[in-house]
Amino acid sequence: MKFSKVLACALAAVTTASMLAACGNGDEGDTTKGTTTNNDLGSSANVEETAGTYLIGGIGPLTGENASYGISVQNGCQIAIDEINAAGGINGYKLELIFEDDVADEEKAIAAYNRLMDEGITALVGAVTSGSSIAVGQESVNDGILQITPSGSAAKCTEGFNAFRICFTDPLQGQTMARYISEQGITKVAILYNNADEYSSGITEAFIAEAETLGIEIVANETFSTDDVDFKTQLTTIKATDAECLFLPVYYDKAALITEQAVTVGLELPYFGCDGWDGIIKQLNGDTSNIEGATFLTPFVATSEKENVKAFVSAYEEAYGSTPDQFAADGYDAIYAIKAAIEVCDGDVTNENLVAAMTEITVNGVTGDMTFTAEGEPNKSAMVAVIENGEYVAK
Repeated sequence: MKFSKVLACALAAVTTASMLAACGNGDEGDTTKGTTTNNDLGSSANVEETAGTYLIGGIGPLTGENASYGISVQNGCQIAIDEINAAGGINGYKLELIFEDDVADEEKAIAAYNRLMDEGITALVGAVTSGSSIAVGQESVNDGILQITPSGSAAKCTEGFNAFRICFTDPLQGQTMARYISEQGITKVAILYNNADEYSSGITEAFIAEAETLGIEIVANETFSTDDVDFKTQLTTIKATDAECLFLPVYYDKAALITEQAVTVGLELPYFGCDGWDGIIKQLNGDTSNIEGATFLTPFVATSEKENVKAFVSAYEEAYGSTPDQFAADGYDAIYAIKAAIEVCDGDVTNENLVAAMTEITVNGVTGDMTFTAEGEPNKSAMVAVIENGEYVAK
């Protein structure tokens, strides 16, 4: 099923996942320009770069409470770059990643962007979080540089003519999870979300609107702020309702705290979330006893039997000693999308040509098969993952 800003209905069944990856000479011998796989190389030269190198910038949190996201994206990008360089680069040109830490802070993200631009980057992977991506986007429009956010899901992340994304949008996630929950026969839902965060509030708004059309009653709509760590009051309020599940459109760190505290107030409900949940198992040090059966929307599950996913997971585990999450996969696919765009430029790698090339490419990657709309949105499918016995299992 396809995703775009105008095709919100595409995820109604959320049962399969596919995404996009990279360029060149794939295992199947596909050498079509603008189509890439994770073992594929292109045929273009960056006439503007010196020393035969395309500099790829990256921005994301490498420290702070959201560091898991930024580190995963950086690692995924590096795996892709290492593969491309090992196979000869792009027409002999190598890729080099320069990744800046923004601590998921908008002002720091802009400062990071300016440093990367001073380095003369060819394209930007980032920012990782929505707020930073939007802030950087306002700057990147002026420069016209290709910006691909791997995981910035707020609608505004792709407002610029030069901005694209790998992940799903917040509104689409909210709509899709409302439909999925409805399909489970659930009619009464409690929500707990971060009203100071664009990701969390954007998903919630779309979820509530779609829930109304589906006849789902929102029996509790509780909020918190970014710095909050005590959720017992909200959870106690939810416990007093007749909610049949708890929808948590939040990042993994908050989801871990909330689900741990739910036990202390005696709240026992099925949990549903969105792609920000990816990383919660690591956050809980593998103890998933409190979240067994929790379900969340995702574009990537490391236990997939797809050959390209298995190869990526193997390379990642060998390099970093851990299993990649969806953010690593998003970063990996973002690099291959840039590679595919460079190929389409056919040696004339300018900002204008790279941006225009994005609507001409097809990437067959670890997050699925993907093309892009002129509005910057990916056309691709999604799936849900269920937490079972300490693992994410695709459904």
